[in-house]
Amino acid sequence: MKRIFKNTYLNKRFFWCLACLILGFLVAFVYPQILFVMQMLFVIFILLWVTDLFLLFATKGKIEGERLVPDKLSNGDENPIAIKLTNSYLFKTYVKLIDEIPFQFQKRDFLLWSVLNPGQEKQYQYQLRPTQRGSYSFGSINVFAYSPIGFLSRRFQFNTNQEVPVYPSFLQLRKYDLLAFSNRLSEYGLKKIRRIGHTMEFEQIKDYVRGDDIRNINWKATAKRNQLMVNQYQDEKSQPIYSVIDKGRVMQMPFNGLSLLDYAINATLVISNIAIKKQDKAGMFSFSKKVENRVVADRRSAQMNLILETLYNLDTDFAESDYSRLYIDIKRNLNQRSLLLLYSNFETLDALHRQLPYLQAIAKNHLLVVIFFQNTELQEFVTNKAKNVHQIFEQTIAEKFIFEKRLIVNELRKNGIQTILTKPEDLTINTINKYLEIKARGLI
Repeated sequence: MKRIFKNTYLNKRFFWCLACLILGFLVAFVYPQILFVMQMLFVIFILLWVTDLFLLFATKGKIEGERLVPDKLSNGDENPIAIKLTNSYLFKTYVKLIDEIPFQFQKRDFLLWSVLNPGQEKQYQYQLRPTQRGSYSFGSINVFAYSPIGFLSRRFQFNTNQEVPVYPSFLQLRKYDLLAFSNRLSEYGLKKIRRIGHTMEFEQIKDYVRGDDIRNINWKATAKRNQLMVNQYQDEKSQPIYSVIDKGRVMQMPFNGLSLLDYAINATLVISNIAIKKQDKAGMFSFSKKVENRVVADRRSAQMNLILETLYNLDTDFAESDYSRLYIDIKRNLNQRSLLLLYSNFETLDALHRQLPYLQAIAKNHLLVVIFFQNTELQEFVTNKAKNVHQIFEQTIAEKFIFEKRLIVNELRKNGIQTILTKPEDLTINTINKYLEIKARGLI
């Protein structure tokens, strides 16, 4: 009995009917001839209420449900969540579905209405976009079942306290992995880079296709086959590619819900996977006050899992990044010339000049690519039409900061340091582009 009362709820239809009955009895004081009619209606009302209670609790029917969640969610991407409901009642059942979504989403108005026929199974799907790594806790699935009478609803609860981890964007990894090896990257803004040279290690003779270097045509094989044949040479392989992530406070600025640090983490995961598929060795480390989260560059089968777990546990300490410590660590631990993709952010020339001597020292022994970010919100603010002198002044200051970013690019390039200035949402594309360009030009 206690269980019945705990899971029984009165619906709006019950209160509307009760209100009409009360109003009718009030009118019966003035017109006594309708009193008998109102008494009969009240009896019918009680019978319907009892019948509704019987249908929901006394029969063997019930609503069964299950939440279908991936083993892990992808940070910054839309992740599908499904809920499966099965109706074992012998009558058409109306359901109200409320899912207790993790508090990180701050979504407190999730509600689905549906109708289930007898014995019907139905699946409902919605999307969640997490913007923080870590463990997310789903609460209960609350299903309120109504009979066709609709006076009462019975609550069913499923999947209480379901924990799901949110990892760096492995969905991006899969997407770019497929595109990179199906020659469709240009559809996503990646440029085709003219190959300046190649190693002289012969690989095979193959049919000529548009875009092949005509200097590599093998005329003897062409004469034998009566069609154009070209020599194919192997690219340089097993080159160390390190993603170096600045996890200081400059990387905590958020854009579209994700911090710059998370954008860098997602890009690191993708570029590491592509580097390994290109037969290079991928590794990573992070730094702020000290260098940590190190994964030595390798291309073994378990390397991507190791990088993924390391990125999952990476977080900022809100400290000022120490580039001198970074330089000393690289000089001590990286003996082979490597490609270093440094994800950081510089807002002013003064900030760059403080770190420039260390960047120059690193670039002497390694191919350094400094990757930092445009402030897209400033750019949107500048494009808005100013309405008063105060807004003109603010837009002028914003343009100064935007122009200073371009000066930083010029300063780095003047000192022989490769540079990417990118919007946060284009970081992964531009990083892959730069990597493919470096490979094509044989810079490392």
